[in-house]
Amino acid sequence: MDSTRALRYTFITLTALATVAGPSTLAGAASESRIAEPPIAKPRIYEGSWHAPVIRTRTWTTAAKPKIKAAPRKTRSKGFALDQVVQRAWSYQEFQCLDNLWTRESNWNHRAYNSSSGAYGIPQALPGGKMRGAGPDWKSNPETQIRWGLAYIKGRYGRPCGAWGHFRSHNWY
Repeated sequence: MDSTRALRYTFITLTALATVAGPSTLAGAASESRIAEPPIAKPRIYEGSWHAPVIRTRTWTTAAKPKIKAAPRKTRSKGFALDQVVQRAWSYQEFQCLDNLWTRESNWNHRAYNSSSGAYGIPQALPGGKMRGAGPDWKSNPETQIRWGLAYIKGRYGRPCGAWGHFRSHNWY
């Protein structure tokens, strides 16, 4: 309760007590020799003014439900890749190396295409058709590309940090 509301509540309470019990109740024995006071108007008491405010919660109807946007594909792809890294019992540092590598290669875009080399997808497979072994939807499914890319990294470099180290020194992996 802020100070203005507290002061207003106190004033209304004192005014109500003075009206109901009489002004001498508030002033005590010192007010026995009262000077004529102007009549005090009876305060209006509104329903609910003497209780704590009622907190109302809104129940959503089906038409009023807020729309929740799905996470961007890049975020979902990174989440899937993290799950795959954990399943392989690699550390979080390995995921950070993988994130650095694929951010530099494709920025996690599953439709990334390098027109000069023909590399395609999140792992920038060269040629892109190599990912066909991971699934027939390799062109449009980032999860298929991530599975293929992790298998490629494991077979060629052992771990993502090995691939990231090679990329930093040669600018390719």
